[in-house]
Amino acid sequence: MKKSSVIQAGIFALSAIAAAGLSSAACADSGTIRISVLKAGWFLGASGGSGTLTFHGRRYPLSIGGLSAGLVFGASKSELAGRVSNIRRPSDVTGVYGAAGAGAAIGSGAQAIVLRNSNGAILQMQGRQVGLEANLDLSGLQISMR
Repeated sequence: MKKSSVIQAGIFALSAIAAAGLSSAACADSGTIRISVLKAGWFLGASGGSGTLTFHGRRYPLSIGGLSAGLVFGASKSELAGRVSNIRRPSDVTGVYGAAGAGAAIGSGAQAIVLRNSNGAILQMQGRQVGLEANLDLSGLQISMR
């Protein structure tokens, strides 16, 4: 009988943890984001730009900066738009987003990216990239509110 009580308590605890995780995700909200980023590099790369977060009908200006290390060659400009999810307030979008990537752009092409920061914000963006660039690198993107 003692063993079944332990099993029941374990099941109850797991159910409570799952419910807490679902309730916190249910409280999270989403918005839209648009960014414009210039990137250039030769083995080490740097990027910078600006953007706008739209959340609950209000617009929040953003600053973008970043570094890349690895095989980085060339320069490009990306115009991306999409959705940001799992945020409770606009400041949840701020922070560092890390990515490992490989790609090439000659002229103009499509680009899609999904990133996550330490606040749990998830960016899902797509758009166009223009320039001449080849990369196989690790990069970090810093988003801050202006």
